[in-house]
Amino acid sequence: MQFSVYQESHIGGRKVNQDRMGYSFTRDALLLVLADGMGGHLRGEIAATVALQTISALFQQQATPYVRKPERFLEEAFMAAHNDIHQYRAVHKLPETPRTTIVACLIQHNTATWAHCGDSRLYWMRGGEILARTRDHSHIESLIAKGMAQPSERATHPDRNKLYNCLGADSLPKVEVSSGGGMLPGDVMLLCSDGLWSMLPDDDLARRMQSQTVVRAVPDLLHTALEAAGSASDNVTALAIMWQGSSIIDGMGASTMAAAELSTVISTEALPENLHSTTIHSVPGVDAFDEDEIERAIAEIRGAIEKSSQILK
Repeated sequence: MQFSVYQESHIGGRKVNQDRMGYSFTRDALLLVLADGMGGHLRGEIAATVALQTISALFQQQATPYVRKPERFLEEAFMAAHNDIHQYRAVHKLPETPRTTIVACLIQHNTATWAHCGDSRLYWMRGGEILARTRDHSHIESLIAKGMAQPSERATHPDRNKLYNCLGADSLPKVEVSSGGGMLPGDVMLLCSDGLWSMLPDDDLARRMQSQTVVRAVPDLLHTALEAAGSASDNVTALAIMWQGSSIIDGMGASTMAAAELSTVISTEALPENLHSTTIHSVPGVDAFDEDEIERAIAEIRGAIEKSSQILK
């Protein structure tokens, strides 16, 4: 299993960054997760952090070295995260339960399975075309599905930001699970918060992801979204992988990659079955991730990659 990966988040014009993202992998399975804490509720960043930690912990328990039933895993992991968020509220005696949107993708045996609650999105792209993307659990999307609004109203409708599904609400979340099918070398999976996709048309987003490697495309997307939104920008976050298949030569030739891009290529083929690597770590008190913690997590991942390279030699 080989893939290149890049993730980045910006606070935008907000006082707090409530977005969280990260990935975990074994020799045979890769988990991508992104959450957007809901700013209209208390401590949305807590809900997002708890969700990532819960889902990653379950992945590390069940990926041995792959998850036996991916659809069931994602549904049960989301429900566990929802329950853990409510438990956090009870333990810390918060006046209300923090809430978050969530999107996650599990890739193993060249097959992608994903799930989401809310309007954090997943895009599956190939050759500059969008093969699939999640449908937002929002009032406007519900109106469009019923023929009561036009798709052109997505960016302007007064109810475009009203969500009917998330983790942490009083009612149980409705986890929407999708099996995308087989991944090919060069395929791109992009997970992002609404601070990104709301500022870029889908076709522009796909074009930018196709024309560059993920290490260049993701910063370009975030910069464009921040610039378009100006001082009113929401938190803007993206996590993307380019699937390399059985060889990093496939899809995007290694000879065309700069050193910085090659450093984002992960090969798991020589990893021991019991090794789990992750950029999602437990944080004392469930505080927000800071830049130093993110860098330490990335350094640990790169250490695992270097060990696998030594084994290959």
